[in-house]
Amino acid sequence: MSDTAIELNDVRVTISGTPVLEGITLSIRDGEIMSIVGPNGSGKSTLLRTVMGFLKPERGTVRVRGRAPGTLPRGTIGYLPQKSSVDFAMPVSVHDVVAMARYAGKGFIERLDKTDRARIDESLEALEITSLRDRHFGSLSGGEKQRALIARALALEPGILLLDEPSTGLDAVAQDSFYQILLRLRDEKKLTIVMVSHDIGAISSVVDSLACLKTRLHFHGTPTDCFRSGSLDSVFGKNIHYVKHDRRCDTCGEE
Repeated sequence: MSDTAIELNDVRVTISGTPVLEGITLSIRDGEIMSIVGPNGSGKSTLLRTVMGFLKPERGTVRVRGRAPGTLPRGTIGYLPQKSSVDFAMPVSVHDVVAMARYAGKGFIERLDKTDRARIDESLEALEITSLRDRHFGSLSGGEKQRALIARALALEPGILLLDEPSTGLDAVAQDSFYQILLRLRDEKKLTIVMVSHDIGAISSVVDSLACLKTRLHFHGTPTDCFRSGSLDSVFGKNIHYVKHDRRCDTCGEE
């Protein structure tokens, strides 16, 4: 059985006649955290949408667990887009937001069953927001909202999570806590996590691999090899500055 979660082969995507992705060949392993980095307009969100099947390549193939995106069973992928579909002004609780995932695919008058409720509770617990279940979603902090939205994606019981700029608007403390949760989800639930990020320094200590994208794929490999290769200069320009965060042992302080 293949250990490849997502595979793109020579993918070309155009939008309004303009190439946004060109010649993308990329393989993402089961159980890894990968981050896609690149400047604005480099095709990062387009790549996620192509994997989801929202966009169809003009050329090339996309396979998720060996299947075309449009043929995947419901719940194979959990997806967090840049902009949430949740109206913050609506009087919905955190529990209601997470429950939306379980209502998808049900009939108009169907109710949540015991299994649905269990998955919702497990997702709230996994994102450490059980205490927020009855809070109004709009009253949450940015970090709490992101956790609730990822809990919604997780309630589908996916094997793959696609996250588009999940740490945007979070302060350094909230970001660190958020990334630690992603690491735990990968380790405990064996999830494959692909996230778009601009914070190269912070995510370098969290992810297993980086994909540097600017229409074309300029690099895919470990963060250390990426920094050594000079690929960031070709994607962001030579004036980029970043602070690389070392991964350290929480108990002994060693790298």
